[in-house]
Parts: sequence; structure tokens; C-alpha cells
Amino acid sequence: MNDYIPVVFEVLSDPLNLLLLVGSLIAGIVVGALPGLTVTMALALLLPFTFSMPADTSLIAMGGLYIGGMFGGCISAILINTPGTPSAIATTFDGYPMARSGKSHQAIVTAVLASGIGGIIGALALLFLTPVLSSLSLAFGPPEYFWVAMLGLSMIATLSSGSMLKGLIGGCLGLLLGTIGIAPIGGESRFTFGLAPLVAGLELTVVLIAFFCIPEVLRIVENRVLGERIVYRREKGVVRQMWSRLIRRPFLLLRSSIIGVIVGIIPGAGGNVASIISYDAAVKFSKDKQAFGKGSYEGVAASESANNAEVGGSLVPLLSLGIPGAPPAAIMMGALMIHGITPGPGLFTSQAGLVYTFLWAFLLANVLLIVLGLYFSGPIGRIINIRMDVLIPVIIFLSTIGAFAIRNNFTDVVMMVIIGLGAYLLSKIGFHPAPIVLGLILGPIAEVGLTQSILIGQAKDHVFAFFFTRPVSVVLMVLCALSIAAPLADKWLRSRRGSGQRQGKEEAE
Repeated sequence: MNDYIPVVFEVLSDPLNLLLLVGSLIAGIVVGALPGLTVTMALALLLPFTFSMPADTSLIAMGGLYIGGMFGGCISAILINTPGTPSAIATTFDGYPMARSGKSHQAIVTAVLASGIGGIIGALALLFLTPVLSSLSLAFGPPEYFWVAMLGLSMIATLSSGSMLKGLIGGCLGLLLGTIGIAPIGGESRFTFGLAPLVAGLELTVVLIAFFCIPEVLRIVENRVLGERIVYRREKGVVRQMWSRLIRRPFLLLRSSIIGVIVGIIPGAGGNVASIISYDAAVKFSKDKQAFGKGSYEGVAASESANNAEVGGSLVPLLSLGIPGAPPAAIMMGALMIHGITPGPGLFTSQAGLVYTFLWAFLLANVLLIVLGLYFSGPIGRIINIRMDVLIPVIIFLSTIGAFAIRNNFTDVVMMVIIGLGAYLLSKIGFHPAPIVLGLILGPIAEVGLTQSILIGQAKDHVFAFFFTRPVSVVLMVLCALSIAAPLADKWLRSRRGSGQRQGKEEAE
């Protein structure tokens, strides 16, 4: 790698490349902040403009857009409770409660710092550990994907605020919603009711907007708090305050970032899975579990560091094996192939200068993300610091445009309204949206993994062994068991502790 440092320095010191990196980061932040405008869509729109660029310049621009877009999703998640990107789902759990309690600046600063740190850790993993980490991708087959999905679903107990039974029912409802459309294996039509637009299934972004945006708008109207404001003030010392809090919890950021990298390496898992798993781990290891869901900075930090570290992880299998770990990585793979470069095992020998230039640019982009994120938090705050009766029409407009823009289909807008009304009614009887959304995301992954595993196991005449004896599967099964047992054990210990305290008071009296 040292042999290519002069080449890397020459490319990254080019003013045009630096300008493109900064510009693509800013554009990515804006795209990510707007619900419905995905990072994949933005990269696809950028792709034709890279034809005339040198390969290194095009990769720098696309990398900046990817990083900025993943961070930008947290802005709308925190300020208007609408994830700008699917990976920002877990950020809404504590980011929006912080904003409603007048701590929007702290929430944004926490997200910026955690995103930058997570992205830097992901970039370092991409830079130094690609050959080692890429072997993990080869160990994942259908059984492992099934158990990864089961691990995610086992976290419903943690995400269920209040009744665990309602959380389980919500998770089952999410699994049911995930079956709508054509079966991934077999091709049967399920729950489409003869409606052609439902054949392709429910679009995830539409469901996210429906669950996290529509109920909040209806709540504001119902409670007649249209004069309420999301108060966003830039306060002195907030950056130093949140930084000191985060560095006192180094394992929170390190653990979340490592989870993000590992999930990113697994093709198809995505930042939403990484952020939810990381959030669950943060709850389990926190000393203040009761604060989660009510405005905990730890929840924001865990989610944002994980989904930004996932960006680096998703590029590991792309560069080392030629397998994109996420849809945006697939677009970047297309950009490489347009320039006559084939990703895979030989890339680090045939195009080492290009690869190391991109990797160092990727690291630089995450450092710049912290600077730009902190700077642009001011303009963002001035835009959002308006009355709710002004903000609600904007939210409805963005939600409608976001739902329509995914597939240019008005049926998605209708589905958003119907699902949103259903989500509002569910919230009135105590159902939290997180378990439902978790079931929707992980259900298809579990279904494909289960079906493929059964078919392959039958072909090998040992379905049971194929499912339960593979090393990675065993590790994931143990993690599933621990994930289910941990909240139950914690609840039992707290009840024992409470009964002991009551008994002590009675004896004292």
C-alpha cells in the first residue's frame, strides 16, 4: 500500500476532486433528508454523468454521495419523525423524542458525531481488513440468512415498549405484510386481491412513511397542537457536551460500528438491519434502559454509527469478491464496469492505485462529513424551526411525493394513506410501529433463507444438519437465544429487586 501513497496524494490534492467530494457529500445529505429520495436513486441518476470522468474521480463522487445520503436520513428522522432512508428507522425511536423535548440540536450533533465515527471505523475496516473480512461473506448461505433474520426478529422483545404480547402481535403483522405480492420462490400470488399494483408487494419506503409520518400528523391534529414548534436552537457548548458524553461510552460506538461493518459485509442485509441490531445491543448493555424510546442520546448514537459503518462494510464484498453488499454498492459496481474495471479478487493487483485512492477518499469523506454536518445543522434548524401548522402541509407534501417517486405509481400514495390510518389506529391501542416494521423488513429475508435451505437440504438428504450444524448458524442460534433470554432475565431480576426492596421496607416498619 505504501507504494501507492504518492498516487493517492496526487489525486486527492486535485482541487476538482476535492470540490466533487464536498459537493457530492452535500448533495447526499440533501437527498437523504428527503423521504422517498433514496441513495440508490441518487447514485443511479449520477451514473450517466460519470461516463466522461476518470475512474478515480467518478468513484470519489459516488462515494461522497453514498456517505452523505446515509447520514442525511437521520435529519428528517429526528426533526419530523420520518426516516429519510430506511437505515434511519431506529434513529426515530429516540431522535424524535429528543427533538420534541427541545433537544433537537443535541440529537443532530449526536447523529453527526456518531455517523462520522462509525463511517471512519467502516472506512478503516474497508482499508485494512478487506481480505480478512471478505471470507465471512463466503460462509453465509441460505441457513445463515435465515438465522440472521431470526436474530433480528428476536429483538422484538426489546423494541416492544410496554406490552411484549402486543410487540409479538405487531411482529406477526409485519411478517404478514411482508408476504403480500409474488412469492420470491415459487411465484404464487399472495394477498393481492386481484389488484395488479400489489403484485410487486409493498414498497418499504411507502410503509415507513405510513407508519412513522401519517400517525404523527394525525396525533398533532387530534391534540390540536398546531401551534407547537420543533424548537431547534444552536446552543453554545453542545458539540463539546455531546462529544464528551460519547467518548465516555467508547464501547457504544465501537460495538455499534463493528455490528454495522459485519452486517454490511453480508450481501443484502442493509443499514436498516444494522441499525436495529445495534440499537437492540445498546439497550441491552445500557445502565439506563428505561430512557430508550423517550429521548436517549445512546439510541441515536447506536443507530447512526451502525448504519454509516455499514456503508464501508457493504463495499468489502464488492471490492474483494465482486459481490455488492447493498443496492448502492451495485450501482458503484456498474460504474467500475463502465470504465472497464471488473471488481473481484484481482482488483487489488490490477488496479491497486485506483482502489487505494478510493479507499483513502472514502476515509476523508467521513472526516469531512463531521465538519459539513455540524456546519449545516444551522441552516437545517432554521428551516425546521417553524410552527406545526406550517410544517404539517410540508410533511404531507414530502410524504406524498416520496411515496409516488419510488415507482411513479399513485397506488403507492393510496397504500400510504390506508396503511397510515391503520398505523394510527394501532398506535391508539398501544401498538408500537417498530416491531411491525421489523417483521416487514426481515420476513422476506427469513422466507427466502428458509425455503432455499429446505430445498438444498432435501437435495442433500439432510435438512436438519444443513440448518443446525453449520458453524455460523450455530453462533447465530446462540445469539438468538441470548437475545430472547436477556430481556426476560432483566425483567425477572428487576421484579426480584423490587420485591426485595418492598420486603425490606415492611421489615423496617
